[in-house]
Amino acid sequence: MAAPRKFQVMTLTDAAAERVRDLVDNADKPVLGLRVGIKKGGCAGMEYTMDLVADQKPGDDMIDEKGAKIFVDPSAVLFLLGTEMDFEVTKFRSGFLFKNPNEVSACGCGESVSLQAAVDPSTLSPQA
Repeated sequence: MAAPRKFQVMTLTDAAAERVRDLVDNADKPVLGLRVGIKKGGCAGMEYTMDLVADQKPGDDMIDEKGAKIFVDPSAVLFLLGTEMDFEVTKFRSGFLFKNPNEVSACGCGESVSLQAAVDPSTLSPQA
């Protein structure tokens, strides 16, 4: 019998995966991937955080998709469930975008968001 498939916290678009691979390949020191998290801050209450990481921390949820590795901070998992990470380049800005179903609101400048925790899918009872 096959092991149950683990639920993936986030997904990456092709553009996001390409940008993560570029960041890792061009880092000043050897790194494994990009850590994504959430911190309190900004006018809407929470901000996404991203850092290049050399070592996986205990409890990190690792996503290996399209050749890019994302490490999700354990304290951010319930806020990021179902999120699609994208990367966009426009005439005036470039950066990662998060399409997060747990987002309740965002500030006008787009730098901070208000998030609610998702329901942990492992706590849901199977339907008959």
